[in-house]
Amino acid sequence: MREILVKHHVIDLCNSLVAGDLNIATDIVWVILAIALSLVGGAIGGMLLAGKDIGYRFSAMLGALFAPAGVIPTILLGLIVLNFLASY
Repeated sequence: MREILVKHHVIDLCNSLVAGDLNIATDIVWVILAIALSLVGGAIGGMLLAGKDIGYRFSAMLGALFAPAGVIPTILLGLIVLNFLASY
C-alpha cells in the first residue's frame, strides 16, 4: 500500500483535491464519491420511507438504485458550473 501512495501521480491527485483544483482526475474522484454517498443515502431513505410496507432489504435496494439517477446529473452540472466560474 505504501508503494501506491508514494507514486507521483497519486501525490499530485491528492494535492489537487486538497487545493481545490478542478481537472478531469479530480472531477472523476468527486463523481465517484458522490455516487457512493448517494447509494448509501438512497438506501437509508428507502428504508425509512417504505421499510415497513415492502420490506427493509427491498426498499434499501430500490433506494440505492434510484438515488444516483438524480445525483449524477446534478453533480456533473455543478462541476461544469464550477469549472465555468473558475475561469473568471
